[in-house]
Amino acid sequence: MNKKHVLFGWIVGLPLLLFGCDTTPEPVSFYEAKAKPEKLRQIEPLVLQAAEPNEQTQPAAPLPEEIRLTLEQCRAWALENNLGLKAELLSPTIASEALSAEEAKFEASFFTRVQYSKTDRPVGTALFVQGSSTDSGTVDMGVQMPLQTGGTLTVDLVDNRTLTNQTSFFLNPSYSTGLAFSISQPLLRNAGHRASMHSIRLRRYDQQMAEARTKLEVISVLAAADRAYWRLAAARKELEVRLQQYELAKAQLERAQRMAAAGQTAEVEVLRAQAGMASQAEQIILAENNLRARQRELKRIVNQLNLPVQSTVRLIPATEPDLLRYELDAKDLVAKAIENRMELLEMELQIARQVSTIDYLKNQALPVVNLEYTYNINGLGPTRNDSYDLLQENRFSDHRLGLTMLIPLGNEAAKSTLRAAFYQRMQLLATQENRKSLIEMEVLNAIDQTEANWQRILAARQNVLLEARLVEAEIRQFENGLRTSTDVLQAQARLADAQSAEIRAVTEYQISLVDLAYATGTLMGAAKVDWEPITVRR
Repeated sequence: MNKKHVLFGWIVGLPLLLFGCDTTPEPVSFYEAKAKPEKLRQIEPLVLQAAEPNEQTQPAAPLPEEIRLTLEQCRAWALENNLGLKAELLSPTIASEALSAEEAKFEASFFTRVQYSKTDRPVGTALFVQGSSTDSGTVDMGVQMPLQTGGTLTVDLVDNRTLTNQTSFFLNPSYSTGLAFSISQPLLRNAGHRASMHSIRLRRYDQQMAEARTKLEVISVLAAADRAYWRLAAARKELEVRLQQYELAKAQLERAQRMAAAGQTAEVEVLRAQAGMASQAEQIILAENNLRARQRELKRIVNQLNLPVQSTVRLIPATEPDLLRYELDAKDLVAKAIENRMELLEMELQIARQVSTIDYLKNQALPVVNLEYTYNINGLGPTRNDSYDLLQENRFSDHRLGLTMLIPLGNEAAKSTLRAAFYQRMQLLATQENRKSLIEMEVLNAIDQTEANWQRILAARQNVLLEARLVEAEIRQFENGLRTSTDVLQAQARLADAQSAEIRAVTEYQISLVDLAYATGTLMGAAKVDWEPITVRR
């Protein structure tokens, strides 16, 4: 085998070898869903079975299983397991693959064309009509490479064999070869690095916007986890208050029964105390139901494997509220929000994307002027080896230079598209300013709410102290026969309400700090959070 055949084999085999490599992820089997008609058109009734009558008024027994959960552990589980966040973490990966696909537009392409023809045409002579038959086989192959200047470089090798029955041909069969180097370069429309890289710039902006949206989702999930954590803590403390009030009502019932037995008060006081105790049992049931709902909310957010939403495991918040007042500088916090909010960063990327689009559309409004040049080397011989020998000697070559022009008359479509892009940029700028104004308002409202909740804590604590003293005074008055059980129970109820108000104030103060951090695009606490998009191994 000579070097011509080796060259020919490498040109044919190398692209097949490269294209045969599998670099795609593991294939997924085809999935087709088909819903049954009755499932789509029939609405099933909900059939419930009657439960046994339950006359229990005592609070339910505590569940045996419980987990003490810190705020840091809650955040870690939310980052690791939250289903919504898992879905969002794939967005940067998808955008990155779209960018890679767009960057691949400058990859070279191998092309080939194999053609065989056999003709038999009648040819008239001086004596009779005879046939002119020709067998021809052509193999055309090469490589085409897009350039970042907007042009295209092509290397083309043509191998042709011709056999005929005509005696006028000196070489029969004849082998002709040709090696052509050609370049086509636009001079105006689609010319230059900026125009050819436009689509890649758009995908790069899309990738950055996907990462900005994912970061915002991370902050949102962590803020939601913090809010759910403090609401759970508040629900647990609220249940403790209601259990305490139940015990106080029970103590009042025992006090009324003892005094009624001694003849110091009327029997109606026992009935009043029993009614108050039943009322507190109802409050316990409501508090327990609210606690279960808050636990399910937090379990859904953290999505821990051993804590499904339907589990009966109790979550015990172990982190105490941070009851510390902060100096809140409105000007500094607004500046921090403008710097850190991902919505503004995404808006800036959209504006940059639109600027690139305007620049590209300006280029597309130019006339089409393409410069084309081809250099071709020719070979011919009675055998393929002779033809390639002549091709290597480069004795016969061609040069072709051409210029193609296409000038739109009027060009109204391109002008209208360009004007629309300018208007869209103006719209984005106006939206950006409006978004800044809204963010400033969010930060200022969060500052005011934080300060108001701190003042609520101070007022609620003072109210609890006063209501506790009032309960003690009402009990002493009752023991002296100056007050009824109703008065004592009402004082205890006001104490419970005051304690609940303090719990709400503390909880809403913690949540307002979370909201303030969210409004500035940050997180409460000293620890930073680094996230990575989900990638698929190949």
